[in-house]
Amino acid sequence: MMTAEFQPRRRAILAAGLGVAGLALAGCAGTGNKAAAGGGPVELNLVWWGDANRAKVTEAALRVFESKNPGITVKTEYQDSGPYADKLATRFAGGNPPDVLNMANRSLLEYAQRGALADLKSHPDVLKLDSVPDVVLSRGTVEGKLYGIATGVTTIGMVVNKTITDQAGVSIPDDKSWTWQDFARFSEQVTKKTGGKVYGTGYDVSTETGPILLARQRGEDFYTKDNKLGVSEETMRDWFQFSVDLRAAGGYPPAGFFEQIGGSAAQSYLAKGTIASQIIPINNYKAFNEAAGGNVVLLRMPGETESKRRGYSADPSMLWSMAAKSKHPKEAAKLLDFLTNDVDGASLTLTQRGVPINPNVAAAITPKLSGDDKKFVDFMADIQKDELPPAYVYPKGASVVADTLKQVATEVEFGRMTPADAARQFMDKSNAAINK
Repeated sequence: MMTAEFQPRRRAILAAGLGVAGLALAGCAGTGNKAAAGGGPVELNLVWWGDANRAKVTEAALRVFESKNPGITVKTEYQDSGPYADKLATRFAGGNPPDVLNMANRSLLEYAQRGALADLKSHPDVLKLDSVPDVVLSRGTVEGKLYGIATGVTTIGMVVNKTITDQAGVSIPDDKSWTWQDFARFSEQVTKKTGGKVYGTGYDVSTETGPILLARQRGEDFYTKDNKLGVSEETMRDWFQFSVDLRAAGGYPPAGFFEQIGGSAAQSYLAKGTIASQIIPINNYKAFNEAAGGNVVLLRMPGETESKRRGYSADPSMLWSMAAKSKHPKEAAKLLDFLTNDVDGASLTLTQRGVPINPNVAAAITPKLSGDDKKFVDFMADIQKDELPPAYVYPKGASVVADTLKQVATEVEFGRMTPADAARQFMDKSNAAINK
């Protein structure tokens, strides 16, 4: 199902030092000075998206930040990703933005070009980025200015509940060489061997991470260096057609099977035991493994070796940004430095937002990781041994692209639109929205 040549790039081997056990580094965020110019207290507002567990560890880390920076307190808010995006837009529109915030890859350029975000290079004496690989910084750079710093890097992977496949007598293919066709056959076998009680797979067709990987495998850049849509209509058609064919063959659930149950691992159909495999951001592997009973295996995505280039890249799970209208930019920069470089804080958040982008921090926290988190970190290190294709800042209008994908994927799911028509509509609406 896949195919083109890759362009070598400077790779971010963020996990190069991850095997260095017991590395002791001093946290480098706090200066111990009073926050405001007059020595008065400063309250920063930090907002992000995520679940209660992410909130718990983030709050613990922020208490460390406050102890290292007397006079600065951090007020926090968090929500699921959907409501978060709407509320963030409302706050910026109302002139009341948070000081430091999670920014989605698809929204960075739009907010930056509106002048809503601060250039993070404006405080080099406070926010130290010397240890962060350039290729990671490039994902937050627009016209030479840095508007976002990756919270960590991650990618997507396939998780399989081995308890289900063992009981069904279905072998899991070798993920170092399996093709998309191998994945389809595996999924169909699971459904058949379980008598339809468990479907072989249940990944989300409407999320762009899948077609982004497929496009890379085919030698296309879903988003190009010059901020345009680079995926072909043919690739989008094939992305939709694969799910249609898989559903028709029984490996994928029927239309309407999935309900809005929330985004946590505990709420997933993998945890419920009604599907055997799912595509996830791999930094969530531990949560999915625990929720599904502890016998879940993490696999590379199909098609990586049959294609002309790798589909993988070291992608930001999300970004940290600072509002241009922050009343406390220097203190906000201190907080960003802490979130990027402080080992004490990272020892509490660990891999909640991906592998830390400072390799020294990543190395320092590795001995503290659980077995499941080490698998995720090792996974990231392993894929970066290959030459990976480039990845770029998402263009303005990427949110419309994501919304359009969801809309047409639903139409395909219920048979109201063919994959070819869906791909055509996706391309037309997406191209009309980009950079407008």
